[in-house]
Amino acid sequence: MYNHFKSISLSHRKAPLAIREQLALNEDSAKGIMLRLKDFFEVTDVLVVSTCNRTEIYYSASEDLNEEIIKLLLIDKGIADIESFSAYFERFSVGESAVQHLFEVATGLHSQVVGDMQIPNQIKHAYQWTADLNLAGPFLHRLLHTIFFANKRVAQETFFRDGAASVSYAAVELLDGLMPNPKILVVGLGEIGSDVCRNLAQKTGADITIVNRTRSRADVLAAELGLRVADMTDIEAEISRADIIVSSIAKDEPFFTKEMMVRLRGMSFKYFIDLSVPRSVSPEVEEIPGVMLYTIDSIRSRADEALTRRLEAVPHVREIIDEAVLEFNDWSKEMIVSPTIQKLKGALEQIRKEELMRFTKNLNDSELEKVERITTSMMQKILKLPVLQLKAACKRGEAETLIDVLNDLFNLEKQKERH
Repeated sequence: MYNHFKSISLSHRKAPLAIREQLALNEDSAKGIMLRLKDFFEVTDVLVVSTCNRTEIYYSASEDLNEEIIKLLLIDKGIADIESFSAYFERFSVGESAVQHLFEVATGLHSQVVGDMQIPNQIKHAYQWTADLNLAGPFLHRLLHTIFFANKRVAQETFFRDGAASVSYAAVELLDGLMPNPKILVVGLGEIGSDVCRNLAQKTGADITIVNRTRSRADVLAAELGLRVADMTDIEAEISRADIIVSSIAKDEPFFTKEMMVRLRGMSFKYFIDLSVPRSVSPEVEEIPGVMLYTIDSIRSRADEALTRRLEAVPHVREIIDEAVLEFNDWSKEMIVSPTIQKLKGALEQIRKEELMRFTKNLNDSELEKVERITTSMMQKILKLPVLQLKAACKRGEAETLIDVLNDLFNLEKQKERH
């Protein structure tokens, strides 16, 4: 099973945002792809991971189906130019590399923002989709629980999850400390503005309004995240309503000016967070009593400090991953000998029962119970050494030789047929 595990990956490492957007999968489309894989191919342990930065499909199969699965995904998305799009994918056709890749993705080593705190939850959601469709076998269950435990160690033993290592994360972290339950207005929905909205939307009960020059873009994001939308023509009314204004407007000169703030007399205390380059909030707004401004430079400084701490933690994170992968590899190799162990147990149990039937006909219940207990204990002790030797042989990569020896010695294949 270990050597049958494979995956395909489309991520920010090779594909631009415009390509990733076309291949993103929500829960329904991810489940649809998994069901088609089950119908078209002999696959098990199917896992589909889809975030804003990656779309990946993991599966177990005796054949390498990577190219067929890429084609299926592209056709499902209505993309006819298979050859051009397939160049954006990474392929992992060996179990060891596919497992290692999933560990590194799930811990945030491959995230656009190193140590991404959302990725463990995104992997858990993907696992739930698989479980809902009953497509996870013992291999995938064990793999993901090993990954979740490694992630827990990363959070407890390193600084890899500490702080906000991107501008959008740092902005949201700053918002958390400004005031309780604020009304937040986000103006401008470029990449940073949209990221801020996605991070804010995860906060329960947050009162968020979004405004964008192109209303249709705001409507799409609002529908995705469940946010309130306002028109750009109502911007001054929305400023008056808000406690915190996050601006990421692309404009050559400031959009929010001192003159605008003077017009809005009687305002309550306001915080402006300017994430634009060039600035979209004039520094002069702080001359208005009750207005405070945070610029992208101060926020980026917070993000850079957090990123430095995270990068310094990477070697420790890799050590944790290596230990977890080694543990999982040992378990996976033992799975190879598990059928032989079960056949050996079955063969010995059959012999024990046959012999008991021959010699215990005249025993009473008490005597029979003692004989059962004695012979069962003897069988377990006889089994102990072969089982330990099989597991040790797994770690040495010599399991197949010992399996053949045991099959010949105990005629296990014939015993299985007889059973």
